[in-house]
Amino acid sequence: MLSVKILLAEDVHMVRGALIALLELEPDLQVVASVDRGDLIVETALRTRPDVAVVDIDLPGTDGITAAAELHERLPACRVLILTSLGRPGMVRRALSAHVCGFLLKDAPPYQLAHSVRAVAAGKRVVDPQLALSAWEAMESPLSPRETEVLRLAARGADADEIAGALFLTKGTVRNYLTTIVAKLNARNRIDAIRIAKDAGWIP
Repeated sequence: MLSVKILLAEDVHMVRGALIALLELEPDLQVVASVDRGDLIVETALRTRPDVAVVDIDLPGTDGITAAAELHERLPACRVLILTSLGRPGMVRRALSAHVCGFLLKDAPPYQLAHSVRAVAAGKRVVDPQLALSAWEAMESPLSPRETEVLRLAARGADADEIAGALFLTKGTVRNYLTTIVAKLNARNRIDAIRIAKDAGWIP
């Protein structure tokens, strides 16, 4: 029996350990690598060549959906299953746009994880039907990928200097992005923009 090789991306140490143990109870599943940061996903996948990457959305460094899109470009043979507590329609829509093959909520029954990994590895798409319908009906984000990343960092408490350093931008460019974001979302200010984007599921 050929094993399905898995890369696991989850930043909470205890949850990561429990997921590895759960997956490795299955004789046909093998966790070949695990990471606790989104910006480690692609380089680790290129080194270990997993069949499926099981990825949380809200990760340090790079969020899981952004990493999934990059992984699809760099290693299209590796299929991505999002495993998250963030089931908002906008988030599902973002994931599907990033070529994610599956979207599973963390409160799903444990057996569904192994089933979903096998299905994704076999080339199937696994998304809860109600979530998929909600995502189809949800409004698409007006923000560009770069604006989304700027707002995601701002939502984590980063100031303009920190955002500029993380994204290799000037401080003035970051401020321009934030001004544009507030305008696009018809928000009162940056805090309101973060609230709107979180409620819509456009950022974790």
